[in-house]
Amino acid sequence: MDDFKILFVDDDSQILEIVELYLRRNGYEVTTSSSGVEALELIGNESFSLVFTDLIMPEISGLDLLKSAKQINPDIDVVIVTGYGTIESAIEALKLGGYDYLQKPINFERLKILIDRIFEKRRLQLENMLIKRRLKERFNYDQLIGKSPPMQQIYEVIDRISLGSPTVLIQGESGTGKELVANVIHQNSTRRNKPFIPVNCGAISEGLLESELFGHVKGAFTGAVKDSPGLFMAANGGTLFLDEIAEVPPGTQVKLLRALQEKKIRRVGDTRETEVDVRIIAATNKDLDHEIARKTFRKDLYYRLNVISIRMPALREIRQDIPHLVQHFIKKFGETNQRKVNGVSSEAMELLMNYHWPGNVRQLENVIERAFALGTGETIEALDLPAEIRERRQDEHQERIDFDLGSNEKRLIIRALQHTNGNKAEAAKLLGINITTVYRKLEKYKIDDRVIAG
Repeated sequence: MDDFKILFVDDDSQILEIVELYLRRNGYEVTTSSSGVEALELIGNESFSLVFTDLIMPEISGLDLLKSAKQINPDIDVVIVTGYGTIESAIEALKLGGYDYLQKPINFERLKILIDRIFEKRRLQLENMLIKRRLKERFNYDQLIGKSPPMQQIYEVIDRISLGSPTVLIQGESGTGKELVANVIHQNSTRRNKPFIPVNCGAISEGLLESELFGHVKGAFTGAVKDSPGLFMAANGGTLFLDEIAEVPPGTQVKLLRALQEKKIRRVGDTRETEVDVRIIAATNKDLDHEIARKTFRKDLYYRLNVISIRMPALREIRQDIPHLVQHFIKKFGETNQRKVNGVSSEAMELLMNYHWPGNVRQLENVIERAFALGTGETIEALDLPAEIRERRQDEHQERIDFDLGSNEKRLIIRALQHTNGNKAEAAKLLGINITTVYRKLEKYKIDDRVIAG
């Protein structure tokens, strides 16, 4: 697990130095602190899996640190480090939710056994969760709805990356639910108890985006009347969702790349760098390969963002999910409306299934909300749907009548020639036959220019 991070808290600096050296040599990621107050701040800002804390400390005792850590993150494991004379207090810590206790002087073999045991416990818990999810066909994944193969693949990706915090790039048309997927990824990760902060990069002016992301110091520019931490610091320990990533200007792309590589940021107008622990999920409805070719998007930033790639399907590609989405939206709007709706008529559902949905899931949601607002019965009828959805079926039906060769060959050939102003080659393409067949049919049905002119 990439996110297995250890915090060791003790007011004895020599113990901290020795423990840190030992743990790092054994491949563990460890942070040390000599203050319970500082430790609580660290727990609040970063995602630790395991905390070792001395029992007797000034300011905050180990028991108080245990209670507060569990309030901040119920999933965190806490081990109390205690001297021989305070075993009863250590047992009390277990009753408060502590995982175990470790006696001083520290036995490093026992320390490693404890860490490995907790690591294995957490790994098995996560694996069991994934196995349970995979054993059943899912109609939904938290707030995501759909049982189509593309949606099942997205669920699988979310399962796999829940063990760590890789950077994710979500691509897809507008309205396909990219922010919703980002939120679900965050809620199913080890960072779920930390902030999820979305930002639309295209909605912030070029001059302000850098300050919004990285913060600024007082006096850095006109209007900077006080220090601002920025969104990276606000999301510290959690997830920053950068929507419309293709809209980030080139200068800011350079600083964003550095933040991803070095895990450090520098506020506008500041000379110091600050370490941050932020998981980045980016999204775009643009073709980034095309933007790279146009030199509006950095190739190195693209590779850094595209560690895990998720493509959100357009709604027209997953039509089998439309009934499930419709029922989901009916339930959603039924909770906030006076009107009671039980379902959708067969005629209305046929229209919904056959529509091309240029606005994707967001458009479907708006259509159901509109039906709630304008309809009167307990069933959504065809007349409750917008005109463009009802009229499209008529247009498609008309097209089938005009150019379906099997229904009325002579009439169709005449209509095709009329449609192409007598151009026989174009008529042949329209009918799906070769031009020699068109000439043969003209002779067979005695169709000449006067018949075509009608």
